[in-house]
Amino acid sequence: MMNESKPPFPPFNEEAPVAKVRMAENAWNTKQAASIAMAYTKDSMWRNRSEFINGRDEIVAFLEKKWQTELQYRLIKEIWAYSENRIAVRFAYEWHDINKQWFRSYGNENWEFDSNGQMKTRFASINDLVISESERKFFWELGPRPIDHPSLSDLGL
Repeated sequence: MMNESKPPFPPFNEEAPVAKVRMAENAWNTKQAASIAMAYTKDSMWRNRSEFINGRDEIVAFLEKKWQTELQYRLIKEIWAYSENRIAVRFAYEWHDINKQWFRSYGNENWEFDSNGQMKTRFASINDLVISESERKFFWELGPRPIDHPSLSDLGL
């Protein structure tokens, strides 16, 4: 049986939310939807922009569809605030569409975790900005962001 826990666990101390945010960023940058979905409860509820997603199967379908259109996806997340079992995150990601038009998508997420450290709710508000290729700021090989790559704050985002 697969382990259903995802440390660190609530209640969060000062270090745990920072680690949780980086783990989520790293996972999303792998674009492995089925693996990513395991960080969420079986009945996790999301609002992503104007879409409502319920449960791991819908999470996997959503992410697979997302990355068919958001090409060369690179994401940076940064903690904004936390409480006992909640984390607020701000993020930006860069991607291009099939026509090679680049975008930087900015957003905020509110996360709530169960006692096993899995996310049970995720509310994401996201805005897309058209950018030129020369305006890009995220230049690592596809996959997790290198440890020495600048953060959102370091990049002035």
